[in-house]
Amino acid sequence: MSAGDGAQTSEEAKVTNGLYIFDIEMRDGKRGRARGVVVLCEGRIMGGDSYFYYTGSYTFRNGKWRGDMTVNQHTEAVGRTLAFGGREVTCGFSGDYFPGGAEVEGMALVGKTSVTFTARLTLKDAM
Repeated sequence: MSAGDGAQTSEEAKVTNGLYIFDIEMRDGKRGRARGVVVLCEGRIMGGDSYFYYTGSYTFRNGKWRGDMTVNQHTEAVGRTLAFGGREVTCGFSGDYFPGGAEVEGMALVGKTSVTFTARLTLKDAM
């Protein structure tokens, strides 16, 4: 059926490819916050903030998405103690996506310590 004959399509909403601003808050034993940018494009994640860059991948279905990322430090933080400082950190996340943004909960492995986090992404420019 075509969209012009009055039938509704059951096409699944997608994670919008584009540039997002994110706000992340770490919980548990490692407290911290970060704000940065991330590009989501066809299942790939690339982004960063003042001290770290992120790469990874994601999948989505029925308004839910999940993925994994690797976090690496790119700039020394003189006089600051960073939760992920000096380590390559792997993270897994899952959450909800919606037009204009997404929310996630996840866990990062920092050495032998697990750190949970929440993040909110806001779409700034679609691709």
